[in-house]
Amino acid sequence: MLQDATAIRYYQRLTDAFVDHWNRGYRTSDLRLYLEGYLAALRHADALESYLIHRLEEDTLRYLNDPSNFAVPESEPEIY
Repeated sequence: MLQDATAIRYYQRLTDAFVDHWNRGYRTSDLRLYLEGYLAALRHADALESYLIHRLEEDTLRYLNDPSNFAVPESEPEIY
C-alpha cells in the first residue's frame, strides 16, 4: 500500500488514465505497455525513489488485473 503522497498522486493519475484508455477501446496489453512507459519515464526522471516506483508498479498491476475496475455497470431496467 502506497503511503508517499507523490506516489499516491502518480497512482491516481495512472488508474484514471487506465479507465480513460479502456473506455476508448484499449485493452489490458495496451495498458501494460502504457504502464511500462510511464514507469520508465519516472525512473529516468528520478521522480521517485526506486522502491516507491516498485510499489507503484505492484499496486497498479494489481489494479489492472482486477476486472471489477473496468466493468461497465448495467443500468437497471425502467419500471413503468
